[in-house]
Amino acid sequence: MIDIKHYISEITKGNIIYLSKALTLIESKKPADKKISNNLLNSCYNLSGNSIRIGISGSPGVGKSSLIDEIGCYLTSINKKVAVLTIDPSSSESQGSILGDKTRMEKLSKEKYAFIRPSPNSGFLGGVNEKTSESIILCEAAGFDVILIETVGVGQSEIEVDSMVDFFLLLTISNTGDELQGIKKGIIEKSHSIVITKHDGNNIQNNLITQNILKNVINLRNIKNKKWTQKIILCSSHKKKGIIEIWKTISNYIDISKKNGSFLSKREKQSIFWMNTRINNNIKNIFFSNPKITKEILKLKKLVLDKKINPYEASELLFENFFILKKGIKDSY
Repeated sequence: MIDIKHYISEITKGNIIYLSKALTLIESKKPADKKISNNLLNSCYNLSGNSIRIGISGSPGVGKSSLIDEIGCYLTSINKKVAVLTIDPSSSESQGSILGDKTRMEKLSKEKYAFIRPSPNSGFLGGVNEKTSESIILCEAAGFDVILIETVGVGQSEIEVDSMVDFFLLLTISNTGDELQGIKKGIIEKSHSIVITKHDGNNIQNNLITQNILKNVINLRNIKNKKWTQKIILCSSHKKKGIIEIWKTISNYIDISKKNGSFLSKREKQSIFWMNTRINNNIKNIFFSNPKITKEILKLKKLVLDKKINPYEASELLFENFFILKKGIKDSY
């Protein structure tokens, strides 16, 4: 039997072993573990909220992990405790992480005041894990000053990371068309700063061109507010260029948003968003875990494939039947 009070005591002391165990409980789908994790979250919630939450997104190969490795090491050098929550593509068979994040962030993983936690996205449509927002709460209760969230980098759904961070950092490289892709999919509008990575060697000239393109895009689309205009930063993780500028940009934005009240306002909206998200997820879990519903889904699939009913009619029938389960599933088809 898990002693919740002991877990909380150890987590608030910054005990990484107990933090890791608690995060595993949060990610578990076992009913018994869910009950325990809910108790942990309830106990830790009032201890959370004191960190700076930063989302880092970009296409695969853009250098997210390398940048996090350098930023994380810089932050620990200025006495910041850093937690990194990385979301890996899930194996379709095992639902496990494919990539090994600690091997991709070799320097940061050796830092005493850094914690790296890889998690599979488990088929979740967004670039963030369904449980990422809950993991943030536990990491904050453990005393981490900065939480970096690296996402899958899958495109439009990356926008969802904005629902849990204070600052959204978009990474791109030159000659990929990412800047145009970003315009179409709305990621640029959500980002607070854009970092052009790999600014070294033969990439320098093309990166400068990309920087000007993005500046023009922001000006033309008027992607700004009265208090903040997105910064386009050139960075080389290999050469350690731009790392301090990125952190200064983030710190500046956080200071401004706290002074004008938008920081607290956004946090409040995020809390409501994740409350609604969890309600929706719980409803779906209840619905699809019902054995009668599962049985009816198999019947409906066959009817749809045999073209006896259409997909829309099938979904409506299933939904209607869900509310009369106590009387038994009616034979409507």
